[in-house]
Amino acid sequence: MPFFNPLKLSMTAVAGLIWVPVAGQAQTLPAAPAVSENGPTYADLATLSEASELVIRVQIRAATALKPERAPGLAPGFARLYVEAQTVALIAGRSSIGGALNYVVDVPLDAKGKVPKLKKREFLLFARAVPGRAGSVQLVSKQGQLDYSPALEARLRPILTELYGPDVPPRITGISDALAVPGTLVGESETQIFLATETRAPVAITILRRPGQAPQWGVSWGEIIDSSARAPSPETLRWYRLACSLPDQLPSSANLARESDERRLAAGDYAFVRAALGACERRITQG
Repeated sequence: MPFFNPLKLSMTAVAGLIWVPVAGQAQTLPAAPAVSENGPTYADLATLSEASELVIRVQIRAATALKPERAPGLAPGFARLYVEAQTVALIAGRSSIGGALNYVVDVPLDAKGKVPKLKKREFLLFARAVPGRAGSVQLVSKQGQLDYSPALEARLRPILTELYGPDVPPRITGISDALAVPGTLVGESETQIFLATETRAPVAITILRRPGQAPQWGVSWGEIIDSSARAPSPETLRWYRLACSLPDQLPSSANLARESDERRLAAGDYAFVRAALGACERRITQG
């Protein structure tokens, strides 16, 4: 099923996985938008996208603040709003939506302690449909409403393309086993680290060391362990799976090596991979 489809958005319902502006014409979006220092990170967007049944661009038509008794658990300095919005585009989704939507969102009060004006502003919603309530959606988290911009959508589209693609990497749940084997030459070794996944699909990291060469590592996403496998590119779904799921250190219980030197080698190779992946930076979500 194609991900992007230049169909006109119906004001009654849109089904399937599509990206469509309401006027029915594709927009030109930046190929490599800059990342705001205060905006969501790749990990934030991937986390929100994966939790969502629907990703929707909307324009606010009306927003009404709910009374305190109808807003249990509201954090201080926030207002809970009942929002009515017009669908501008269904960015991605697994269910139908209509042209008019409603939802509830918590927003921070402004510097004067007042509810900010949202009417006519555009947002991206990370949401799911509310069963039995046509036109109602529920945000997947308190951060499920983000200010819309073409740059934000351009950053989001590659994530959604991978998530809705045919070869989605499984979620990593831990480390099953790790084993380092020294080679016949001084400084030569191979370490294999086998990962546990949510679907039990096999994933393995291989680190190769050769005398006089920089260490090489890669990830095999399948039954066959490929010594020529490559490391995932930063800010891809495979990178996200590893950088945002692997523990900081190799668990001692997973290290199968018996000799102390081999155990240190396995732990060191894991630390090398962890450093190469870099930090899973988040600003608005939690792991």
